Amino acid sequence: MLRTLVKRTCWVACQNTQTNVIRCISGKTGISTQQAEAVKPKITEEHVDSSNKTVVDSETGTITRHNVSIHHVPNAKDRVETAIQSAVDHVTPCPIESKDDNKENIVAKETEKWTEQTWKLSELPSMYMQLSKSRLTGLVVISALGGYGMAPALFEPTTCALMALGTFMTSCSANTINQYFEVPYDSQMARTRNRVLVRGLLSPLHAVGYASVVGIAGVTTLALCVNPLAAAISASTWGLYVMAYTPLKRVSIANTWVGALVGALPPMIGWAACTGGLEPGAFLMAAYLYSWQFPHFNALSWNLRSDYSRGGYCMMATTNPALCRRVALRHCIAMIGLCTLAPVFELTTWTFAIDSLPLNLFMTYLGWRFYKKADSKSAKQLFRFTLLHLPLLMMLLLISKKNLHPEKKTATNTSALPGVESVVAVQ
Repeated sequence: MLRTLVKRTCWVACQNTQTNVIRCISGKTGISTQQAEAVKPKITEEHVDSSNKTVVDSETGTITRHNVSIHHVPNAKDRVETAIQSAVDHVTPCPIESKDDNKENIVAKETEKWTEQTWKLSELPSMYMQLSKSRLTGLVVISALGGYGMAPALFEPTTCALMALGTFMTSCSANTINQYFEVPYDSQMARTRNRVLVRGLLSPLHAVGYASVVGIAGVTTLALCVNPLAAAISASTWGLYVMAYTPLKRVSIANTWVGALVGALPPMIGWAACTGGLEPGAFLMAAYLYSWQFPHFNALSWNLRSDYSRGGYCMMATTNPALCRRVALRHCIAMIGLCTLAPVFELTTWTFAIDSLPLNLFMTYLGWRFYKKADSKSAKQLFRFTLLHLPLLMMLLLISKKNLHPEKKTATNTSALPGVESVVAVQ
């Protein structure tokens, strides 16, 4: 009885082992369990133990018991390997591991590490303007021209044109280097994902080469053809934008104040190009640009908060929305006081303070709405008006320029001799 019980136990264990192996094979090879069952080796009780045979000699009557081993019982490892091989043989042979000599020579293609960039020569100017952020560069040049026009000196068209050219090239260089550093982050933003370097239309080496050429050419033009002071201010603008503002964008919201300082310097370039110095009027012109940028940029960034968050930029609109709105309103109000100072510094007549008041009051009203409502609509309204506010303000400055309306002073010199007419001198 004991021997029969052991035999039964071993037979059941073998059956359970094969069932688990079949399930494993069907999961690994993709064949069904029924197909795997069809090819599994059959295990009977005869495989488990040796049969006990009793032989009776009919002649002598002698009874002899023989222990005959019917089959060799394989161990667990052999059974698993046999079952796996049977299942693999049952599956259609793979071309790479075949048994019918139809093995294919498959050569993996070497991945290309370098891709050739092709572009038409006619497309380069457009790509360069995209690298240069043409609209931002245009605003910088207009600001420099405004500073040149407001300076109290004679207007020289050649010097003005060379100043504008040098400022243009320096701004193109700074914006290109800025895009070069921000390629990984621009690719994550919907507003910037189609830029030239992000799309790979030009190589980074090409872009840096272009920025180097126009940057050196711009500063050199200002230094040799205008004056060293204008060149120094232009080079400082480039350095602040590339080496301070660009890395700060991912570190601190202080980047907004640094960026506003960079945007305030172009009028000083134009002023220095005209007079060769920096009078109080030059700093007042810079103050206009400095304060104007806060309602302009804060309103713009308000509707781009999700983009800036994806790009990992630290902006007031994303990290401190309340401060963003307060700063915008604060500088809208500051524009009223700054415009009042223009006649005090003898930059304009008093008519400018009066003429600019409605313009600044309406911008302050839009800033107040943006501060109170904090919604997309009020932000768009403030941003769009700032695009109109700056050129109108520059126009009013030029119309009210002090030197365009000199005071006429007369002096009467009476001759010692009677009958001699008085001499009127117009100063």
